[in-house]
Amino acid sequence: MAVEQQDTTAKRKGEHIRICLQEKVNGVGIETGFERLRFKHNAMPELSFQSVSLETEWLGKKLGAPLLVSSMTGGTDEAGAINRRLAIAAQERGWAIGLGSMRAAIEQEELAASFAIRKEAPTVPVIANIGAVQLNYGFGPEACQRAVDLSEADALVLHLNSMQEVFQPEGDTDFRGLYARIEQVCKSVSVPVGVKEVGWGIDSETATALANVGVAFIDAAGAGGTSWSQVEKFRSKDVMRREAAEAFADWGIPTAQSIADIRSALPSMKLVASGGLRHGVDAAKSLALGANIAGFGRVLLPKAAGGSSDVSVRGLMEQFERIEFELRTAMFGIGAGTIDALRNTNRLIHI
Repeated sequence: MAVEQQDTTAKRKGEHIRICLQEKVNGVGIETGFERLRFKHNAMPELSFQSVSLETEWLGKKLGAPLLVSSMTGGTDEAGAINRRLAIAAQERGWAIGLGSMRAAIEQEELAASFAIRKEAPTVPVIANIGAVQLNYGFGPEACQRAVDLSEADALVLHLNSMQEVFQPEGDTDFRGLYARIEQVCKSVSVPVGVKEVGWGIDSETATALANVGVAFIDAAGAGGTSWSQVEKFRSKDVMRREAAEAFADWGIPTAQSIADIRSALPSMKLVASGGLRHGVDAAKSLALGANIAGFGRVLLPKAAGGSSDVSVRGLMEQFERIEFELRTAMFGIGAGTIDALRNTNRLIHI
């Protein structure tokens, strides 16, 4: 039974990687909201470009830039190679890094190696990851702590993916009573516990309820990027569900709206902005909306998955450097010399 379950997990993870690389899985008819935001240019920034600093702190560790490799994958040899390449680049550039769902590693510990990136990323924040719904399917604080221990993580994130589970053939769809279970995890696990969506956003009411049960940070993970109902559409052999997925192609809260709503409701909450970010200007807009760090996911996957390890890592380094350059240039363009200055700017305007 364990072998069969392992094969199913590996197959699903492999299909997710292939689909995200080869198919059109963005939401349709919905954007991140960043396209309706512009920075008001400052022709006299009173700064030296070289003096613009991206340095910040996250989870008690210094970052070279307020940027995160968003949780993506794990559980197969291919996924392990992707995670290690991303970790090498994250360490080199000073980004935080999130791991994909570690359910597979908890259920079959022989899969844990695909999440073991601390050797490649010894000093940057690493975030372990478990699906929140698994707290209703046999996982408790002990399993969550096990995920943290296996990955030597600095934090744990519980991901919310209700819509994906509905469209996933093997989905777990009982989301009842999770606030109380999340509170128990927050009280029991040895590291800060956050909650993230997977691409449909979190509203202010949900964010406030999560804060009230002890969640230490929230990742908005809004709509406008990858739609997991679209991803699952390409996996499903159920014609009805494949057709129904089209009705949800524009589902979700746009990323920019989710960030702004959460920050308005929770001025002090540690906030991650992710969901369809394409470049450093999107990251700058996210931070100006009030996020503490900005996460990049599928946009990094082609370089992480392609070619030999050396070529792949080199390509990722170049991509990371470009995103940082874009962020620094946007800051220079509005006269913001530090991340704090960017987060407090009044130069982000709606158009």
